[in-house]
Amino acid sequence: MRLLLSILVILSTALSVHNSSYLDTSDPMVTQLPHPLRDTHYFASKSNSLNTVFLKRAWAWTSAALLFHIYTSPTCSYRARRVCQHLLATCCWLLVAQGIGGASLIDRFAIATGGQCTLHLPPPHIYILLPTLYCQQHIRVSISSHPHLFPTPLSFVVAADETWSSVPRIRKGHDISGHIFLLTLSVMVLFDQLNATIKRRWSLGHLLGTAGSAALVFIWLIAIWTTGVYFHLPSEKISGFCE
Repeated sequence: MRLLLSILVILSTALSVHNSSYLDTSDPMVTQLPHPLRDTHYFASKSNSLNTVFLKRAWAWTSAALLFHIYTSPTCSYRARRVCQHLLATCCWLLVAQGIGGASLIDRFAIATGGQCTLHLPPPHIYILLPTLYCQQHIRVSISSHPHLFPTPLSFVVAADETWSSVPRIRKGHDISGHIFLLTLSVMVLFDQLNATIKRRWSLGHLLGTAGSAALVFIWLIAIWTTGVYFHLPSEKISGFCE
């Protein structure tokens, strides 16, 4: 499986370079805009079903499939140890991609490599820079809660929508691909659990759990390919895979 994942990431990244199909998601002038290929390439659109249904909740899908597979597996297949492996993988995901008690490791690395805390305003997609603390603590910002952050000309643009608020994000710097990291972690965890019970006697429930986990592995492999072809700089995808 490691070899297959390596081939997928390398080939999709090489294809994205050859066709110039990738989007620099760390560029604040680009990241809020639709992908230029969205009208001709279904998976280049961020509104495609793979992204909205599965990728937005990738770890929840992985956890559900994994825990159902463990629950239906034979009692002799080290259930407790495999649940502990899932908890450890969850902590790894939280630390690297979500942050525990502060900024994630991905955001910390982006800041260390020149990243800036960026707040995108409503159309026409203007952005302002904020102190890094706002991104590290995921502080939601609005014109009413933080009026001092908005230059006077921009305050009128934002004030036109009184309900508007947003959480700033780190942009620029080296934006390690969180999607590639999470999808790789999900595939490896699911495949490890499938491999642990492949030679055991299966009940009907465990057969369904195995089929569900295998189907999800297939979906995640497709998602790795599409992310590699359409999003992130080549170096960010490779670093996300190696993370």
